[in-house]
Amino acid sequence: MAGLLHSNKNLVTTRPFRHPHHTSSSIALVGGGSMPKPGEISLAHRGVLFLDEFPEFGRSALENLRQPLEDGVVTVARAAATLTFPAQFTMVAAQNPCPCGYYSDPGKTCTCSPSQIMKYQKKISGPLLDRIDLCVEVGRVEYEKLASDDLTESSADIQKRVQTARNVQTKRFAKYPNIKTNSEMGIREIREFCKLDDSGQNFMKSAVIKMYLSARSYHRILKLGRTIADLEGSEDIKIPHLAEAIQYRPKVE
Repeated sequence: MAGLLHSNKNLVTTRPFRHPHHTSSSIALVGGGSMPKPGEISLAHRGVLFLDEFPEFGRSALENLRQPLEDGVVTVARAAATLTFPAQFTMVAAQNPCPCGYYSDPGKTCTCSPSQIMKYQKKISGPLLDRIDLCVEVGRVEYEKLASDDLTESSADIQKRVQTARNVQTKRFAKYPNIKTNSEMGIREIREFCKLDDSGQNFMKSAVIKMYLSARSYHRILKLGRTIADLEGSEDIKIPHLAEAIQYRPKVE
């Protein structure tokens, strides 16, 4: 529908990787137009959508990501037509911690005021952050590590672990044709495949109370904990798996 396939190659055989610029409009990102066409999130279906300089995207464009991230589809309604496009993508976003980029950097002083830092970080709304499963702060890499040939774990080894975990999930959801990975589980599947023992339930109860977790956050933690357990080859979700999943939750102040 987007008219992007080559005439001599009409079948997509590799997962897409889309990297739209932060000046992209809401229509370019989610789709639309007088005759609705798919946007970047649909072109990234079953692949990766990489959003660099995340806070620099328009507010409406970012907020329009909320429903597709939740449902895996996006519906575009126009006077001429209403169309639903697939939008089941893995979103990877990157941003600086502040406008100058040096907030919390141990080697260089940040030149931003507290109000500038807060304003910059608040560009990403709480409801959108609530839909992000993994949030990792990436610090400056020291020269010794950049120049070293030693790798803690090669990409090939990581790929093997991920593929093993994906195979486990394929078997798990063999009777569920619309579910392929843990992230696609609904509440019913979560209750079936993310059961916790008494200690795990007490741990999550404490986390929900102390961290004021929403129902969405709670279910996302369980799904992420299930994935971490799969990567470790564990049939049961244990407290360390839940603790790691909670650690990755975005910090919303």
